[in-house]
Amino acid sequence: MDFLISLAEGFIGMFQEGGDTFMGMVTDIIPLLIALITAVNALVKFIGEERVFAFAQKCTKYFFLRYTIFPFLAVFFLTNPMCYTFGRFLPENKKPAFYDSTVSFVHPVTGLFPHANPAELFVYTGVAAGITQLGLSTGPLALRFLLVGIVVMLLRGVVTEYITNRMIKNRERNENAAA
Repeated sequence: MDFLISLAEGFIGMFQEGGDTFMGMVTDIIPLLIALITAVNALVKFIGEERVFAFAQKCTKYFFLRYTIFPFLAVFFLTNPMCYTFGRFLPENKKPAFYDSTVSFVHPVTGLFPHANPAELFVYTGVAAGITQLGLSTGPLALRFLLVGIVVMLLRGVVTEYITNRMIKNRERNENAAA
């Protein structure tokens, strides 16, 4: 009988924990995202959507800038998870690569710019604690973490763009063959 009671309490406990997590999101991250989305949309309207798109087109004309500077600016200014909205300024075929590039950078940025993704700071601080115990400075670690992150986001962006373009061509070829 104790087993059944424990099983029932665990079952309900799972849903209670889910409800607590949901309420945390409702009172924490959702209002933050709404405020950020409102602020960014207001800024875009204030500057002018045409100007913002023109700036984005200049920033993303070359793959190197598209998968280094543009995601860096998105993560630095809008932080995680709002940074992905910068993808709206890109053509559809570039959005998957931008997302992949940006999502790979929200972690390495925390060493020098912890505001960008404080939820992931525990990984950097864990590594930094080991470096500190060795009597070494964490400054070079943070800089290397950032530089490796930039290289990784460039590589992931380029590879994902290549894969996306191949998939689009295959789909178009299949659609033309079916017609």
